[in-house]
Amino acid sequence: MRRALAALLAAALAVTLQGVGADAKDVAQAYPVPSDGVFRLQGHGYGHGHGMSQYGARGAARAGVGWKQILAFYYPGTALATTADEIRVLISADTTADVVVSPVPGLSVRDRVAGTTYELPTPEGATRWRLNPDGAKNKVAWFDGSWHRWKTFAGDGEFFAADKALTLWLPSGPKSYRGALRAAAPSPGSSTRDTVNVLSMDDYLKGVVPAEMPPTWERAAVRAQAVAARTYAAWSRASRASSYWQICDTTSCQVYGGVATEHADANDAILATTGQILTYAGKPAFTQFSSSSGGWTSAGSVPYLVSKADPYEASSGNPYTNWTVELATGAIERAYPAVGTLQQVLVTRREGGGDWQGRIWSITLDGSKADVVVSGDSFRSTFGLRSTYFTFGDSAIILRWRAIGAETSVVGALSGVERSVPGGAAQDFAKGTIYWSKEYGARELYGPILTLYRSLNESAHPLGVPRSAVQKRQLDGARVLFANGVAFTRPSVGTAALSDDIADTYLAAGGVRSALGWPVRGNFPTARGERAKFEHGYIAWDRATKQTKIVIR
Repeated sequence: MRRALAALLAAALAVTLQGVGADAKDVAQAYPVPSDGVFRLQGHGYGHGHGMSQYGARGAARAGVGWKQILAFYYPGTALATTADEIRVLISADTTADVVVSPVPGLSVRDRVAGTTYELPTPEGATRWRLNPDGAKNKVAWFDGSWHRWKTFAGDGEFFAADKALTLWLPSGPKSYRGALRAAAPSPGSSTRDTVNVLSMDDYLKGVVPAEMPPTWERAAVRAQAVAARTYAAWSRASRASSYWQICDTTSCQVYGGVATEHADANDAILATTGQILTYAGKPAFTQFSSSSGGWTSAGSVPYLVSKADPYEASSGNPYTNWTVELATGAIERAYPAVGTLQQVLVTRREGGGDWQGRIWSITLDGSKADVVVSGDSFRSTFGLRSTYFTFGDSAIILRWRAIGAETSVVGALSGVERSVPGGAAQDFAKGTIYWSKEYGARELYGPILTLYRSLNESAHPLGVPRSAVQKRQLDGARVLFANGVAFTRPSVGTAALSDDIADTYLAAGGVRSALGWPVRGNFPTARGERAKFEHGYIAWDRATKQTKIVIR
């Protein structure tokens, strides 16, 4: 049983992730360890966010949107069609090799190899019947305090009773199911058995819909859930058409609780949508759904699972639209001991839509011993987070912005989202930009130097990332130090950027206090290398000798 579920999980994950994130974005969002050692995560949503948000469906229903329109919003490009027939459900809670049921009027057993059906007798004192493997065979026996063999089948067998539910005895106790309960061999000749419930699609849904959504929610939402669940089951059935089971009964597929789960309101929704499924290109759609999108759905592995704003959760009463969690750095260090002492968390890839640029795809834990890369899903699972749609609090850029005065600072109010640049990240503000790099942290630029830096394609230029903020100099001038150079500005002279050896030579000579004065033109190519001009001379770099010389005029 465990191997069967493990195989399903691997297959489901492959389908879920196939093609996902093709439009995801590289980011460089840095979150330094807070002074008290506790990250205060802010997040949205509950679940993977693919397809229909159940709380979103409720919000839409409250706004008067019908079930067909709800489905069209969450699965754009799909079409309604019908399906019928049976489905084979793996009962994961039955971890024993036998199938044991209680007697019921009309209880029958079918030999699936011979095709023969027998109505079972009612021996005095019999309280159970079972199918028990004997190598490749199945023994049929009844129990009255001890087991008595009745027949032996050459292969699989199944119990059923027309129009009656059966009580299956699980290790945890009895549970009732509609349809047939089959002792199914995972492969021909196998000596083990799995319990499989074989029943009509809509009888199956009676045990699914109330387990996936509160059945007393608005009628349109529950009907949308019924169609989404039926479609998912039809997709799974088609994907495993020749398998001895076609869907499981846990969150690895969709939750199925049997008769005990059934509810009249859910049954009404199933009846009102009898047989209805969504199709794409003529096949059952992969209708994933989750509790809450957090206001933005997530792209999936197929064209109709899209990333887009979800406006319906606002009126749904959803407790998961916004959530917060405190996560101690010590917990992260214990979960990932290879990092040593955690220094900062770097989010390096997000899906690209919504707050913080969407759900997290990849995280780098920057530690004293090593950097550890983990996926957003893995991090979420490790710490029991509701979704991957979260932030670690204020980024290093926002922390710097707050430290220098936020809206009243030299860069002004926030006007953009954090974006990736070569070597780090940047975020634009009304009057400036703050750049971040792992080497130098967050540095704010504004005024003529920022204008020049932007014109040079920012850190893609040989200057690289800033290693200082704007520094005031003499005579109303200013400068910014970069990883590979320096930029100067002065109203009477202008703005110029010096890079590499020319920048190093100028700074070593004393910079603006040297005999050269202020730079008037940054690095430009010459026949022999590069040159930069100053108020009182120039610095030349020779390509052949790799040497610089200062000429004063």
